[in-house]
Amino acid sequence: MAPDSKGNDYNQSSQDALLPDLPKGPLCMYRAKSSFDWKELLLFLDGADMVILKKRIFSAFENDPLFAHHPEEELTIEKYRELNFLRCKRLFEYDFVSIQEMMKNPLKIFVLINCLGMYDWSLAIKYFLNAYVFSSAIQSSGSPRHTHFIQKILNMEIFGCFALTEVSHGSNTKAIRTTAQYDPTTQEFIINSPDFEASKFWIGNMGKSATHAVVYAQLYTPEGQCHGLHWFVVQIRDPKTLLPMPGIMVGDIGKKVGQNGLDNGFTMFHNVRIPRENLLNRTGDVTPEGVYTTSFKDVRQRFGASLGFLSVGRVCIIGMCVVNLKMALSIAIRFSATRSQFGPTDDEEIPILEYQMQQWRLIPYLAAAYALDHFSKTMSMNLVELQLGLLQNDKSIRQAELGREIHALASAGKPLASWTAQQGAQECREACGGHGYLAMNRLGDIRNDNDPNCTYEGDNNVLLQQTSNYLLSYVADRHQDKTRIESPLESINFLEDFKDILGQKFMISRVEDCMDSSVSLAAYKWLVCYLLRESYQKLNQERKSGRDDFEARNNCQAYYCHPLALVFIEHTVLQKYHEYTQHSNTPASLQPVLKRLCALYGLWSLSRHMAVLYQGGYFSGEQAGKMIKNAILDLCAKVSPSNL
Repeated sequence: MAPDSKGNDYNQSSQDALLPDLPKGPLCMYRAKSSFDWKELLLFLDGADMVILKKRIFSAFENDPLFAHHPEEELTIEKYRELNFLRCKRLFEYDFVSIQEMMKNPLKIFVLINCLGMYDWSLAIKYFLNAYVFSSAIQSSGSPRHTHFIQKILNMEIFGCFALTEVSHGSNTKAIRTTAQYDPTTQEFIINSPDFEASKFWIGNMGKSATHAVVYAQLYTPEGQCHGLHWFVVQIRDPKTLLPMPGIMVGDIGKKVGQNGLDNGFTMFHNVRIPRENLLNRTGDVTPEGVYTTSFKDVRQRFGASLGFLSVGRVCIIGMCVVNLKMALSIAIRFSATRSQFGPTDDEEIPILEYQMQQWRLIPYLAAAYALDHFSKTMSMNLVELQLGLLQNDKSIRQAELGREIHALASAGKPLASWTAQQGAQECREACGGHGYLAMNRLGDIRNDNDPNCTYEGDNNVLLQQTSNYLLSYVADRHQDKTRIESPLESINFLEDFKDILGQKFMISRVEDCMDSSVSLAAYKWLVCYLLRESYQKLNQERKSGRDDFEARNNCQAYYCHPLALVFIEHTVLQKYHEYTQHSNTPASLQPVLKRLCALYGLWSLSRHMAVLYQGGYFSGEQAGKMIKNAILDLCAKVSPSNL
């Protein structure tokens, strides 16, 4: 009997019914060498419910002419977007994940989006922005007076988008300049864009199809006081004609590098009046007379609550990047297993996957895909917990800390996942040689469609500053003896042993011992502590030299805050995957291969920080670096299909 991810047992016959044998083909030779049952692994990783959902989605696509791909046709952007909208509408008819199902298992919406992404990310994002981001923004930030919008979304009466970014402001959300001035004489808000630089820009679905938008704007009450950013539901087009509403200039921003089936757009508001009730009022409200009310005493806490929803997009992007990495690797590894070149004799050619260099290029990314996939799933569950707390109006300290921690992890997790997928897709393209350059192999599309993940929902390098600031705040508190270092998700709890960790050294003497993921995990803990100490000292030096806080922080980014945030999130991903592979619920038959993948991911990621490990004194002598490299090579060979 084999348990799935929920602990349900499946015998061989039920496994075979759910997952029929793969067709015979050139990969059979490698599959026969496997040390584990792929069906057992799939059920354990995804669970039967998710496998059934995926099969249902892909089966529907295979049998619906609307979803047929015609690679020989070069669609115009207009035709592509028209087709994408029709497909999006069909998804509502299929109702793959009902409201009731999503309430029982919120992860199903992420599985749906990832399945749609395997088909076409333009469709996935178009659907996600309307059906989840737009509606969730209303649900999590609104109140019962806004439920009619949700019903209209489900009935396809309106189509939504999420309007935060402006031409001149993206990451710096506090400086967004769109205004919402309350007029008590009509009990309306007047939405206005002071100039083109304040126009909403890059907004998915806004270019052609959105009828409504959740708009971020600075709320002003009648006496002229600004109460900061709030969310408003604004109708931007007539649902029947799709013509712009009075006072609204809206259009498409043009062709992009990828995802051209998604209509990204811009809009400007010229004294657009909306009902007072269209203010999403969970964090703050305005009475009919124009008096501002809020349950938050701290302005910063209210601002944080209003932006907490942004973690949804970043967590979703992590999952999207993992899907892109999986697809690229599936193509490249399968090709490498069937493409033969050279051999021990002139008459014998061997698959290129047998070559050490091909394994070195591809197999570590396979390990990264497994580790990041687990991280993505756990973050999704953490996000669900946070969202439920918001809906239940939980204002506990734990809820606030959970929001901060998820924000910090998502702000670094998105850069790590998107960069890994970006580099992995390019490596896969090159590893397939000239064949990888053919459009039919999709590697170019995967790479291009993944590229915006490095930018939207926050530029990666800017986002990493959020994570380093989170870590530095704990060190500052610790130096002032304010509190223990601990967090709801336990990602920073090891920092309580900061001094002891910094006193440790790399003491491994054999390559074999490096293949336990606890070795790389210990090194990562030291790396985080070392870079945190260096960052903190550098920041204090800058302040002591007379620089203000902004300039001091700016001067600490390249060394050491940027690498600090990266090693912290790599440690977190490794820690979570290490615990997963070691857990008693992980079947004994699967533990060997999963542990090898974990060890490989840890050592491969760690190898990029060799200079710092030597610089700080954790490594000494040439043997340490050699052992890490040799262990990576050995693990690549052991994880490679020829040795599984």
